[in-house]
Amino acid sequence: MFEKLKSKLSNITKSGKKSVEESPDEAFVDGWGSKIKEKKLDEILWELKLSLLEADVALPIAEEIQKDVKDNLLGKKIDRGYEIEEVIETSLKKAVESALDVESIDFDKRVKKSEKPFSIMFVGVNGTGKTTTIAKISHRLMKNGYSCVLAAADTFRAGALEQIQKHGERLGVKVIKHSKGSDPAAVAYDAIEHATARGKDIVLIDTAGRMQTNINLMDEMKKIKRVAQPDMVIFVGDALTGSDAVDQAQKFDEAVGIDGVILSKIDADAKGGGALSIGHAVNKPILFVGTGEGYDDLEEFDPRWMTQRLFEE
Repeated sequence: MFEKLKSKLSNITKSGKKSVEESPDEAFVDGWGSKIKEKKLDEILWELKLSLLEADVALPIAEEIQKDVKDNLLGKKIDRGYEIEEVIETSLKKAVESALDVESIDFDKRVKKSEKPFSIMFVGVNGTGKTTTIAKISHRLMKNGYSCVLAAADTFRAGALEQIQKHGERLGVKVIKHSKGSDPAAVAYDAIEHATARGKDIVLIDTAGRMQTNINLMDEMKKIKRVAQPDMVIFVGDALTGSDAVDQAQKFDEAVGIDGVILSKIDADAKGGGALSIGHAVNKPILFVGTGEGYDDLEEFDPRWMTQRLFEE
């Protein structure tokens, strides 16, 4: 993500390593042990903002990161033994990590301490890999010793019912479903009732993928939440959609109140803008990231890991 920026940073700082006596206008600092010049810093900040926007980072987040870096570096003294590039890159990494690091939720601990059955409602737009993500979460929970029930509350597409049924068969998990076109809230309710009666630990509720602008379908999702009263609502976003995922998450949060985010397809996201934007924009933690198609391809989100990945790219 920051490859071009780092190259530009190197060029700017190299030109700025001239001493004040040689070329006072080009010098990056007023001399070693002196302060970074604002003019040269502004060049870096402009390149930073462009790099963030090119990587699909939402404008407000890009500007906030830019401001954090400037506040940290403007007037900063560069001690001998430190390269200017290192100082600036360290500051940038801290700003990016800060943008990624909202108040976290320990998913495993929350599940462990909650009354059973513990229900989770998954929401998101079409094509984000929501149903596959649900299967991955079920697989993870089962490895931790929990029993699960899947609620096929996406009743709008016959293909959705078939997809979740296949996951259930592969995982050995009971799937509660009704016929196509039936009331999705009733499916979610029946799944929770089934889990209660059979002593199951977790209910994972799939919902129809819907665009955040579809008022009727968003109202239907509100009904599912009202009837099922899930213990947690998780938004599943596609990392490849970049800044569009921010608007999606905000609309879903306004409609039903999301507790956390799972980003799918992070392995295919060369830019990283979605991860950098989405959690910060809605002030909700990214819980997991999908790193492939297999059931084990789900990792807990770590801001430090993501920051390192962005810079290594």
